[in-house]
Amino acid sequence: MPTQDEKKLPRALFVAKNNVMAKRISALLSKDKAVWRDGPSPFNKIYSFSMHFQGRETLISVTSVSGHLMCATFGYKLKEWHESTAEKLFNAPLLYWRKEKVAQNVKDEAARSNVLVILTECDREGENIGAQIKIVCQEANPYIHVFRAKFSAVTTESLERALENLHSLDKNIVEAVNCRMEFDLRIGSAFSRLQTLYYRRYFPAQFPPDDPKVVSYGSCQFPTLGFVVEREKVIQRFVVKSVWKLRIDHVKDGVKTEFTWNGKPQFNAVKARRFYTNARTAARAIVEMIYTYPTTKPRPSPLNKADLQKLAIKQLGMTAHEVTAVAEQLYLRGLISNPKTNTNIFHKGMELNSVLALLVSDASWGAFAQKIIDDGGAMPRKESQNDGVHPPIHPLRLATRDEFSCEVEWRVYELVARHFLACCSKDAKGQETRVTIRLGEESFTATGLHVDDRGYLEVYPYENWDEKSIGKYDHGETITDYQIRMIESKTEPPPLLTEADLITLMDENGIGTSATHSQHIQTIKNREYVMLDGNQNLCSTVLGRSLVEAYENMGLPMASPGLHADFERQLVKICEGKRTKEQVLSEYLAMYRRMFRVAEEQIHEFGAAFYRNTTLDQMKLEIPEIIADKSLENDENRNWIQFSLDSNDTKPPFPNLSSQLDTDFDLDWQ
Repeated sequence: MPTQDEKKLPRALFVAKNNVMAKRISALLSKDKAVWRDGPSPFNKIYSFSMHFQGRETLISVTSVSGHLMCATFGYKLKEWHESTAEKLFNAPLLYWRKEKVAQNVKDEAARSNVLVILTECDREGENIGAQIKIVCQEANPYIHVFRAKFSAVTTESLERALENLHSLDKNIVEAVNCRMEFDLRIGSAFSRLQTLYYRRYFPAQFPPDDPKVVSYGSCQFPTLGFVVEREKVIQRFVVKSVWKLRIDHVKDGVKTEFTWNGKPQFNAVKARRFYTNARTAARAIVEMIYTYPTTKPRPSPLNKADLQKLAIKQLGMTAHEVTAVAEQLYLRGLISNPKTNTNIFHKGMELNSVLALLVSDASWGAFAQKIIDDGGAMPRKESQNDGVHPPIHPLRLATRDEFSCEVEWRVYELVARHFLACCSKDAKGQETRVTIRLGEESFTATGLHVDDRGYLEVYPYENWDEKSIGKYDHGETITDYQIRMIESKTEPPPLLTEADLITLMDENGIGTSATHSQHIQTIKNREYVMLDGNQNLCSTVLGRSLVEAYENMGLPMASPGLHADFERQLVKICEGKRTKEQVLSEYLAMYRRMFRVAEEQIHEFGAAFYRNTTLDQMKLEIPEIIADKSLENDENRNWIQFSLDSNDTKPPFPNLSSQLDTDFDLDWQ
């Protein structure tokens, strides 16, 4: 409880995204002197202390909200699936519920505070949560002054700087998130019900009616799934061909040199043999050109979330979901800057040498950090991505392996630290030598590499640049003791996608953000639309593949990246104040409603695709005998179509299934 003197102080309420963050912020700002107490919500403690704020000593209360305070949903009758049709969800009235205990927790503190400071994540979602906090607090105290603090690191310096430079909430960003959430709710609910009801009705062995599992649809998860399925189709369509190339091997002074043919690879054995024969008839090979020139291997760009995920997946064998979780823990512990950044350029005012100085005492890379400082300081590449909120990911303090109880946390921290040092260092430099020889009418080239300065590679084990030795030749030299070969190889299809590959495709096609990529990948794994094989490659399941194929056969681009990317561009326009939430929602809900009606009319494609992708032995399927189902014979409102796997008709029946099942689901379609 506050002392008598503290009761006289002005009060400020700081609200963070969760209790872990609230506890950390309190510890840093109070220098570990904050005291805590319980409020109405047992999961959101209240931390109190006094500090100098806005020019005077102030009693601070720090609490949290555990994500969104409010959430839209449908009325009771629409939640009961057997009493509604899915299409109604496109324009049905919405009800808003909130976490009452969490809201009361915040309201109680706001009622006795003069100032509210929102300390949620500095992204779109955090801005929207901040707006919800503001609404709840103003219910208890309409006159409370509301500010937004923007910080990129959970450190004392970053937090104090944010509190000295407070902002207002951005209403446009708040509206963009409201638009996205309502859009996702309506189309996710409608299409998820359509899919789930169909599969439960006609494939009860695989989708039992009493199983709460949902065959969900999401505007981000389906394009993500579509990338996986499309790569599999490319592999399936790939035709392996034989290809022939010529090669000359020559040994000089004990060094074997391979000269590769400068001609085009041949897919015709007869033509390849002709080139080979013509080359063999030449009596000697002549060194036609020797060219040595400097070359470099560029240092990596400053690290953003997408690149961190891809690096950790490839180099540490982690999943995108694991990388996100570990990076968040390192951030909350104040070890690295905000890992949700899209930025890959350090702004001019950032003291990078100060960050380097934090690392000089490390036994593994300290000497390298000192060398960067001694050689003129950090020199990161100037890239173009800047979210305007957070800097690239970098270490905030030095940590040793002994500080980590979890090995994977250490490895991610080490990757961040080494990447920062590498991007602040210099390119690797070397000399490349190209020797071209002519044999008859054909020319061949050998390439050698000598590394003069390993540069950033000294501290960055995640990349290699190996030297390659070739023989020393003179211009015009004649070679006779060579061996020429005609080598046959096979063309290969592209590999299955890894999670790193998938993140690259999502990033390039505007599916989600760097903060949500791992979430969407994890969703399609949780939904059992894809799975990882033994080599950590993504493979679609029967269900995942069938859903994509079904919509393709309906002529609907549900798994096309362009559909969602265009919607994301409209959200950006809302953020910029160029469009309104109402305009975008009206346009896109109308478009998706038209596609929904097509899906209802051609709903049999779900079953047809599922049959095509499954064998009866795998499914242990009981063939639905619609005619024998007496409960359906007299339903004049259904357009049943009889089918049999013994006939040529592979289409299951396609009634309007929107009101067939009286089960309520917890829909999670993101």
